[in-house]
Amino acid sequence: MGIGVDFGGTKIEAVYLTETGEERGRMRVPTPRGDYQGSVRAVTELVRAVEAAAGAAGAPVGVGIPGSISPHTGFVRNGNATWLFEHPFDLDLGAALGRPVRVTNDANCLVLSEALDGVAKGAKSVFGVILGTGVGCGTVIDGRILEGYNGIGGEWGHIPLIATTPEELHGPRCFCGRHGCLEMWLSGPALAQDFARALAQGEAPKSREIVELAEAGDPEARAALDRHVQRLARMLGMIVNIIDPEVIVLGGGLSNMEHLYTEVPAAMMPHVFADSAKINLRKALHGDSSGVRGAARLWEQDYGFN
Repeated sequence: MGIGVDFGGTKIEAVYLTETGEERGRMRVPTPRGDYQGSVRAVTELVRAVEAAAGAAGAPVGVGIPGSISPHTGFVRNGNATWLFEHPFDLDLGAALGRPVRVTNDANCLVLSEALDGVAKGAKSVFGVILGTGVGCGTVIDGRILEGYNGIGGEWGHIPLIATTPEELHGPRCFCGRHGCLEMWLSGPALAQDFARALAQGEAPKSREIVELAEAGDPEARAALDRHVQRLARMLGMIVNIIDPEVIVLGGGLSNMEHLYTEVPAAMMPHVFADSAKINLRKALHGDSSGVRGAARLWEQDYGFN
């Protein structure tokens, strides 16, 4: 089928995915942070190593990145891999590998993977969310990624929280320069910071530690999880009102918080404009592998790339 590459802030992972969904030649290398040419070289060398290990010379290559390529300028923008900005990453990789390369947002790759052979297989419309170090999303309709006219169809993490309480008004400052972005409310670090603010303490625990504290009966930890549930429910309720997806898939580190799947659907209902609604909220079947598997499938059909 093809080689998928998941380009992350700390590591780059690649795998060859066969027509039957079998993974071969999986490898990873550290990300050359701050080094654009080093990043192109690292991906190129990784792809060549994977195709050699998998016996798949010349296989199609798809890459998921934290950000997107502007359809108007051809340059990478958005995301936290800022050293990729203002460069035609797909064209430079293609030139280095001697074949065209398709590049899209990493959340698009996750939802594509889950829509084609994951937890949402067979669904006509799928909305996928990454809740991890950051927050991103992607939408797949009838097996096609919805990129959008400006290529920013997945920038859910950088819209403001809706129906804010007085305590949430304006919100923390985001790295993008705005205040109150979803990334500052729904990500793992945001959950930890919210807990720390409530206790007026400087050091914030990890999100999994907050879950453990809540399970042990800590009222402040439980309150932090409740606030997170309500915020996620508000924003997913808005998505249901706009595109009404058949399945909503969660990925990223926070997707392992099992209470989300029982508490969020019920909390969404006051925000869904329907007399009754069925909410299919599911955890990504392929977990951390969804991104790289989705990237490998970018050439499987025409997903709207030029």
